[in-house]
Amino acid sequence: MVRAFLVRGMLVGILAGLLGFGFLKIYGEPQVDIAVAFETQQEIARAAAESAKGETAEAHHDVVSRQVQAGLGLFTAVVVYSAAFGGLFGLAFAFAYGRVPGALTPQAVSLLLAVAGFVAVYLVPSLKYPANPPSVGDPQTIGLRTALYFLMIAVSVAAMIGAFAFRRLLLRRFGDWNASLIVAAYYIVIVALAGLLLPAVNEVPVDFPAVTLWKFRVAAIGAQFILWATLGLVFGALTERAAQRSAPRA
Repeated sequence: MVRAFLVRGMLVGILAGLLGFGFLKIYGEPQVDIAVAFETQQEIARAAAESAKGETAEAHHDVVSRQVQAGLGLFTAVVVYSAAFGGLFGLAFAFAYGRVPGALTPQAVSLLLAVAGFVAVYLVPSLKYPANPPSVGDPQTIGLRTALYFLMIAVSVAAMIGAFAFRRLLLRRFGDWNASLIVAAYYIVIVALAGLLLPAVNEVPVDFPAVTLWKFRVAAIGAQFILWATLGLVFGALTERAAQRSAPRA
Protein backbone atom coordinates (compact mmCIF):
# COMPACT_ATOMS: atom_id res chain seq x y z
CA MET A 1 0.00 0.00 0.00
CA VAL A 2 2.82 2.43 0.88
CA ARG A 3 4.49 1.67 -2.45
CA ALA A 4 1.24 2.47 -4.28
CA PHE A 5 0.99 5.83 -2.49
CA LEU A 6 4.63 6.59 -3.28
CA VAL A 7 4.28 5.82 -6.99
CA ARG A 8 0.96 7.66 -7.23
CA GLY A 9 2.44 10.68 -5.50
CA MET A 10 5.41 10.79 -7.88
CA LEU A 11 3.16 10.51 -10.94
CA VAL A 12 0.91 13.30 -9.68
CA GLY A 13 4.05 15.27 -8.86
CA ILE A 14 5.18 14.95 -12.49
CA LEU A 15 1.79 16.28 -13.60
CA ALA A 16 2.17 19.18 -11.17
CA GLY A 17 5.67 19.79 -12.52
CA LEU A 18 4.37 20.07 -16.08
CA LEU A 19 1.71 22.57 -14.98
CA GLY A 20 4.24 24.48 -12.92
CA PHE A 21 6.73 24.60 -15.79
CA GLY A 22 4.09 26.09 -18.09
CA PHE A 23 3.22 28.73 -15.49
CA LEU A 24 6.85 29.65 -14.79
CA LYS A 25 7.72 29.72 -18.48
CA ILE A 26 4.93 32.21 -19.17
CA TYR A 27 4.97 34.32 -16.03
CA GLY A 28 8.26 33.73 -14.22
CA GLU A 29 10.93 33.66 -16.92
CA PRO A 30 10.26 37.21 -18.20
CA GLN A 31 11.06 38.47 -14.69
CA VAL A 32 14.27 36.45 -14.62
CA ASP A 33 15.26 37.95 -17.99
CA ILE A 34 14.79 41.45 -16.57
CA ALA A 35 16.86 40.51 -13.50
CA VAL A 36 19.65 39.10 -15.69
CA ALA A 37 19.63 42.27 -17.80
CA PHE A 38 19.89 44.33 -14.60
CA GLU A 39 22.85 42.23 -13.44
CA THR A 40 24.53 42.65 -16.83
CA GLN A 41 24.16 46.41 -16.62
CA GLN A 42 25.67 46.36 -13.13
CA GLU A 43 28.64 44.32 -14.35
CA ILE A 44 29.19 46.71 -17.26
CA ALA A 45 29.11 49.67 -14.87
CA ARG A 46 31.61 47.98 -12.51
CA ALA A 47 33.86 47.07 -15.43
CA ALA A 48 33.80 50.65 -16.66
CA ALA A 49 34.64 51.96 -13.19
CA GLU A 50 37.53 49.50 -12.80
CA SER A 51 38.78 50.34 -16.28
CA ALA A 52 38.80 54.03 -15.39
CA LYS A 53 40.97 53.19 -12.37
CA GLY A 54 43.34 51.21 -14.55
CA GLU A 55 42.22 47.85 -13.15
CA THR A 56 41.28 44.82 -15.23
CA ALA A 57 37.82 43.37 -14.65
CA GLU A 58 37.38 39.62 -14.70
CA ALA A 59 35.27 38.34 -17.57
CA HIS A 60 32.19 36.42 -16.48
CA HIS A 61 30.98 33.56 -18.63
CA ASP A 62 27.92 31.41 -17.94
CA VAL A 63 28.62 27.69 -17.82
CA VAL A 64 25.10 27.04 -19.15
CA SER A 65 23.55 29.41 -21.65
CA ARG A 66 20.49 31.43 -20.66
CA GLN A 67 18.48 29.71 -23.39
CA VAL A 68 19.19 26.28 -21.90
CA GLN A 69 18.48 27.55 -18.38
CA ALA A 70 15.08 28.91 -19.41
CA GLY A 71 14.16 25.81 -21.41
CA LEU A 72 15.49 22.33 -20.71
CA GLY A 73 17.11 23.36 -17.42
CA LEU A 74 13.92 24.83 -16.01
CA PHE A 75 11.83 21.90 -17.25
CA THR A 76 14.15 19.30 -15.70
CA ALA A 77 14.47 21.13 -12.40
CA VAL A 78 10.74 21.73 -11.96
CA VAL A 79 9.65 18.21 -12.97
CA VAL A 80 12.29 16.43 -10.84
CA TYR A 81 11.56 18.71 -7.87
CA SER A 82 7.81 18.14 -8.19
CA ALA A 83 8.18 14.36 -8.60
CA ALA A 84 10.33 14.21 -5.46
CA PHE A 85 7.81 16.24 -3.47
CA GLY A 86 5.03 14.09 -4.87
CA GLY A 87 6.74 10.98 -3.56
CA LEU A 88 7.21 12.59 -0.13
CA PHE A 89 3.56 13.62 -0.21
CA GLY A 90 2.53 10.02 -0.90
CA LEU A 91 4.60 8.78 2.04
CA ALA A 92 3.18 11.47 4.30
CA PHE A 93 -0.34 10.49 3.22
CA ALA A 94 0.38 6.84 4.00
CA PHE A 95 1.40 7.86 7.51
CA ALA A 96 -1.45 10.34 8.09
CA TYR A 97 -4.35 8.34 6.65
CA GLY A 98 -6.19 6.63 9.46
CA ARG A 99 -4.39 8.68 12.11
CA VAL A 100 -6.18 11.98 11.51
CA PRO A 101 -9.03 12.38 14.03
CA GLY A 102 -12.47 12.05 12.50
CA ALA A 103 -13.82 9.81 9.76
CA LEU A 104 -12.19 11.73 6.90
CA THR A 105 -12.22 10.40 3.37
CA PRO A 106 -8.93 9.94 1.48
CA GLN A 107 -9.69 13.06 -0.55
CA ALA A 108 -10.27 15.14 2.59
CA VAL A 109 -7.03 13.86 4.16
CA SER A 110 -5.16 14.66 0.95
CA LEU A 111 -6.50 18.22 0.86
CA LEU A 112 -5.74 18.76 4.54
CA LEU A 113 -2.20 17.45 4.04
CA ALA A 114 -1.68 19.67 0.98
CA VAL A 115 -2.84 22.80 2.81
CA ALA A 116 -0.62 22.01 5.81
CA GLY A 117 2.32 21.27 3.51
CA PHE A 118 1.92 24.48 1.50
CA VAL A 119 1.74 26.58 4.66
CA ALA A 120 4.54 24.86 6.59
CA VAL A 121 6.99 24.04 3.81
CA TYR A 122 6.71 27.15 1.67
CA LEU A 123 4.37 29.98 2.71
CA VAL A 124 5.59 30.61 6.26
CA PRO A 125 9.35 30.25 5.49
CA SER A 126 8.89 32.57 2.51
CA LEU A 127 7.42 35.27 4.73
CA LYS A 128 10.78 35.40 6.51
CA TYR A 129 13.02 34.68 3.51
CA PRO A 130 11.10 35.51 0.30
CA ALA A 131 12.30 34.30 -3.07
CA ASN A 132 14.64 36.52 -5.09
CA PRO A 133 15.60 36.38 -8.77
CA PRO A 134 18.77 34.35 -9.46
CA SER A 135 20.87 37.45 -10.19
CA VAL A 136 19.96 39.20 -6.91
CA GLY A 137 22.16 38.76 -3.86
CA ASP A 138 25.80 38.36 -2.92
CA PRO A 139 27.23 35.02 -4.20
CA GLN A 140 29.45 34.83 -1.12
CA THR A 141 26.46 34.63 1.23
CA ILE A 142 24.44 32.04 -0.68
CA GLY A 143 25.48 29.29 1.75
CA LEU A 144 24.33 31.29 4.77
CA ARG A 145 21.07 32.33 3.10
CA THR A 146 20.31 28.73 2.11
CA ALA A 147 21.06 27.43 5.62
CA LEU A 148 18.80 30.03 7.22
CA TYR A 149 15.98 29.26 4.79
CA PHE A 150 16.14 25.51 5.43
CA LEU A 151 16.35 26.14 9.17
CA MET A 152 13.12 28.15 8.94
CA ILE A 153 11.51 25.31 6.97
CA ALA A 154 12.62 22.80 9.63
CA VAL A 155 11.14 24.92 12.44
CA SER A 156 7.88 25.43 10.55
CA VAL A 157 7.45 21.75 9.65
CA ALA A 158 8.32 20.63 13.20
CA ALA A 159 5.83 23.13 14.62
CA MET A 160 3.13 21.91 12.22
CA ILE A 161 3.72 18.25 13.13
CA GLY A 162 3.69 19.19 16.81
CA ALA A 163 0.43 21.08 16.31
CA PHE A 164 -1.30 18.02 14.82
CA ALA A 165 -0.02 15.81 17.65
CA PHE A 166 -1.00 18.40 20.25
CA ARG A 167 -4.49 18.66 18.76
CA ARG A 168 -5.16 14.96 19.30
CA LEU A 169 -4.45 15.43 23.01
CA LEU A 170 -6.80 18.41 23.29
CA LEU A 171 -9.80 16.98 21.43
CA ARG A 172 -11.47 15.22 24.35
CA ARG A 173 -11.10 18.14 26.74
CA PHE A 174 -11.75 21.16 24.53
CA GLY A 175 -13.65 19.79 21.53
CA ASP A 176 -12.87 20.01 17.85
CA TRP A 177 -13.18 23.76 17.26
CA ASN A 178 -11.41 24.96 20.43
CA ALA A 179 -8.62 22.43 19.98
CA SER A 180 -8.06 23.68 16.44
CA LEU A 181 -7.87 27.30 17.63
CA ILE A 182 -5.38 26.40 20.37
CA VAL A 183 -3.01 24.52 18.07
CA ALA A 184 -3.28 27.26 15.42
CA ALA A 185 -2.19 29.79 18.03
CA TYR A 186 0.59 27.43 19.13
CA TYR A 187 1.90 27.14 15.56
CA ILE A 188 1.75 30.89 14.95
CA VAL A 189 3.64 31.64 18.18
CA ILE A 190 6.40 29.14 17.38
CA VAL A 191 7.02 30.35 13.83
CA ALA A 192 6.71 34.00 14.87
CA LEU A 193 9.40 33.52 17.52
CA ALA A 194 11.62 31.75 15.00
CA GLY A 195 11.09 34.59 12.53
CA LEU A 196 12.07 37.16 15.15
CA LEU A 197 15.14 35.26 16.37
CA LEU A 198 16.60 34.30 12.99
CA PRO A 199 18.62 37.05 11.28
CA ALA A 200 17.10 38.95 8.38
CA VAL A 201 18.64 38.82 4.90
CA ASN A 202 18.13 41.78 2.58
CA GLU A 203 20.52 41.87 -0.35
CA VAL A 204 18.20 43.29 -3.01
CA PRO A 205 19.88 46.35 -4.61
CA VAL A 206 18.15 49.64 -3.87
CA ASP A 207 17.72 50.42 -7.55
CA PHE A 208 16.38 46.98 -8.49
CA PRO A 209 12.92 47.27 -10.16
CA ALA A 210 10.32 46.74 -7.45
CA VAL A 211 7.68 45.57 -9.92
CA THR A 212 10.01 42.87 -11.26
CA LEU A 213 10.81 41.67 -7.75
CA TRP A 214 7.11 41.54 -6.86
CA LYS A 215 6.16 39.65 -10.01
CA PHE A 216 8.99 37.15 -9.48
CA ARG A 217 7.84 36.43 -5.94
CA VAL A 218 4.24 36.07 -7.12
CA ALA A 219 5.47 33.59 -9.75
CA ALA A 220 7.33 31.62 -7.08
CA ILE A 221 4.25 31.46 -4.85
CA GLY A 222 2.06 30.58 -7.82
CA ALA A 223 4.29 27.66 -8.82
CA GLN A 224 4.21 26.29 -5.28
CA PHE A 225 0.45 26.73 -5.11
CA ILE A 226 0.06 24.77 -8.35
CA LEU A 227 2.25 21.99 -6.95
CA TRP A 228 0.40 21.61 -3.66
CA ALA A 229 -3.06 22.14 -5.15
CA THR A 230 -2.42 19.45 -7.76
CA LEU A 231 -1.12 17.05 -5.13
CA GLY A 232 -4.07 17.68 -2.84
CA LEU A 233 -6.78 17.48 -5.49
CA VAL A 234 -5.51 14.92 -8.01
CA PHE A 235 -3.80 12.59 -5.53
CA GLY A 236 -6.88 12.74 -3.32
CA ALA A 237 -9.25 12.01 -6.21
CA LEU A 238 -7.18 9.05 -7.42
CA THR A 239 -6.85 7.63 -3.91
CA GLU A 240 -10.57 8.10 -3.28
CA ARG A 241 -11.39 6.21 -6.48
CA ALA A 242 -8.97 3.43 -5.61
CA ALA A 243 -10.54 3.10 -2.17
CA GLN A 244 -14.05 2.91 -3.65
CA ARG A 245 -12.94 0.19 -6.07
CA SER A 246 -11.37 -1.90 -3.34
CA ALA A 247 -14.35 -1.54 -0.97
CA PRO A 248 -16.68 -3.97 -2.81
CA ARG A 249 -13.89 -6.56 -3.06
CA ALA A 250 -13.23 -6.16 0.65
